[in-house]
Amino acid sequence: MNLFRNVVFIAAIAGLVAGVILACMQAYATVPLILKAEVYEQAGGGHKHDHAAAPAAADTTAMSTAAPAGNAMSTAAPAPAEVTAPAKDEGWAPADGFERFAFSVLANIVTGIGFALILVAVSEFAGGIGNWRQGVFWGLAGFAVFTLAPGLGLPPELPAMPAADLLPRQIWWWATVAATAAGLGLIAFRKSLPLAILAVALIVAPHIVGAPQPDSFETAIPEGLHHQFVVAVTVTNLVFWLVLGAVVGVVRGRFTGTATSLRDSFA
Repeated sequence: MNLFRNVVFIAAIAGLVAGVILACMQAYATVPLILKAEVYEQAGGGHKHDHAAAPAAADTTAMSTAAPAGNAMSTAAPAPAEVTAPAKDEGWAPADGFERFAFSVLANIVTGIGFALILVAVSEFAGGIGNWRQGVFWGLAGFAVFTLAPGLGLPPELPAMPAADLLPRQIWWWATVAATAAGLGLIAFRKSLPLAILAVALIVAPHIVGAPQPDSFETAIPEGLHHQFVVAVTVTNLVFWLVLGAVVGVVRGRFTGTATSLRDSFA
């Protein structure tokens, strides 16, 4: 029971810090671009686009291809499908300003804790993250698995941008995450040529298969705006993962003391 408590404690602190930092970065880097895209969406008659993709990056927020802007792996917040519809027909959404920022912070903290739980649990099988330097390397691995690899096939999307059906995107996203994680694990912890070849094959396979694509790429969003958004999402998620890994290393090192593992710490 002590091990579970320790993992949750470290993940909670790391997720809190990384989530708040990500929300602040999003407020200046990604949210303004989303608001610009919503203007194009409204001018184009409210093009419908299903933004409920697999969990991500990040911006999750991700580490994914589109969840609410506050999520760590997200890429865009959906705008109303019909801008001329009465307000009573629109779903609830936080008001612009402090309310929207507060919900963004909350969503990022929850997502950050979730990713921190994965990071701490997986790293314990490899001996744990002993300090912030090791944490940075683990954070880079998390960025590669949850943001970089899926983003090569399913880049972050702005409102009004076309996308393939949700289910195929979710399947490809999760398959890419699993294959990339397995490949990196084999490279890092299994020193043999056959396994290294298998690892490379696992990492490359999802991109050879290819991510689901929409029937048409026609969109009112300028290419330059989308490029800025992809860069902003990628950079903010990179910082998120680096902070998450570093804080996990610092907190774990601070509270484990001379213990060799989390199981022996927090006595």
